[in-house]
Amino acid sequence: MKTTKRSSRILDEMHETAGGLHSAGLISKRRMGEFDALCHLDIHEMPPKKIKALREKAHVSQAVFAAVLNTSLSTVQKWEVGDKKPSGPSLKLLNLIERKGLEAII
Repeated sequence: MKTTKRSSRILDEMHETAGGLHSAGLISKRRMGEFDALCHLDIHEMPPKKIKALREKAHVSQAVFAAVLNTSLSTVQKWEVGDKKPSGPSLKLLNLIERKGLEAII
């Protein structure tokens, strides 16, 4: 699976600022670790079989899965047969569901 490392200037600036606050003793080591984890989430592409497996593991229909992801039924259907690939917020949500389960976003 291809992993996409997404970086933005704003996120880099925020991380640098948090690092400075940590160095000054204003952010604890634990909080800095949590911030690091949030900033460095790896988002990988989701193959059709994996999307279907995530949905089936959650025991929901394509329509319910689409509603939870705030997308259309036809989009979920296209993802599951490989006619379309999820991207942006949908891909992030699918990665979150993979890591934490559907309950994490309901």
